[in-house]
Amino acid sequence: MYLDPDVSHAVKILIVGHFGVGKTTCIGSLSEIEPLRTEEEITEASEGYDDLSGTPHKKTTTVAMDFGRLTLSDTLVLYLFGTPGQERFKEMWEELSRGALGALVLVDPERLHESFPVLDLVESFGLAYAIGVNHFEGTTDYPLDEIHEALNLTADTPVVRCDVRDETTSAQALITLVTHLMSQLG
Repeated sequence: MYLDPDVSHAVKILIVGHFGVGKTTCIGSLSEIEPLRTEEEITEASEGYDDLSGTPHKKTTTVAMDFGRLTLSDTLVLYLFGTPGQERFKEMWEELSRGALGALVLVDPERLHESFPVLDLVESFGLAYAIGVNHFEGTTDYPLDEIHEALNLTADTPVVRCDVRDETTSAQALITLVTHLMSQLG
């Protein structure tokens, strides 16, 4: 699907988070085009590198990036870039963050400790961000203010609950980020 020639503004948004939090799924639920995915099967080579304890059924992993597109109006399009979640791919984040307006940081409330290195990277690149708390089935539904406090976020950092498999809640998380970005510009 080609981009309409009337589109005059493009915004780059990162979808980031730790390993197995749902970045690829989020882009898949939001993208109006078939997303570009660089998924590979998890092999024995990842043993000792990737902690699968929080995602025991995970069979693939992003090894470069994910890419999707979402047209918001006749003149505005969002380009969504998903980063790999493993520490060993963090060098790619710097390249992917160039030109990005902001980041939607996905977190798993059962593995919040894995979010701190991600937040450190996002902040080191100077990106404004919002938090999307990906709610997994069978997990505790923690209050958002407790997650905000546990992540030691600034008072103005938005936190929203989502299920990245669901287009509506993924879109709401993205809207929360875009609204936050617009408030930073104003």
